[in-house]
Amino acid sequence: MALFLSTKRIARVQSAIAYLETQKNLFSKEGELAPSRCWVARYQIRQPRKAYWYYKLHATFPIFPTTETPTLSKYKHLGKAGSQAHIDGVMSVVRRTIVDELQQTIDSLKNSLLDISFDAEQEDQ
Repeated sequence: MALFLSTKRIARVQSAIAYLETQKNLFSKEGELAPSRCWVARYQIRQPRKAYWYYKLHATFPIFPTTETPTLSKYKHLGKAGSQAHIDGVMSVVRRTIVDELQQTIDSLKNSLLDISFDAEQEDQ
């Protein structure tokens, strides 16, 4: 009886993993993924009597190529709010976040498979 219940639990977990893998692949193929540990930041440029707001993709360490020097930068300029680059940057961060969360959940469920196997071994003894 314990083996039958373990088999059903394993099947449920495997089904959930397969579903999450499918979702992860869909989001990965939907568009560009921002590099890990990047976010969209808003910043202001001030000139006499005026202030302009812009957006940038911000990384924790230099990963973006620069146009002026052969070095890398922590920032990628996205432009004004609503520009195509701004929207693309925001959506790439959202996709990266979703894919990362799905992967964490998949990894957790894979650990659950080990727990089920271990439980089944314990019950057999």
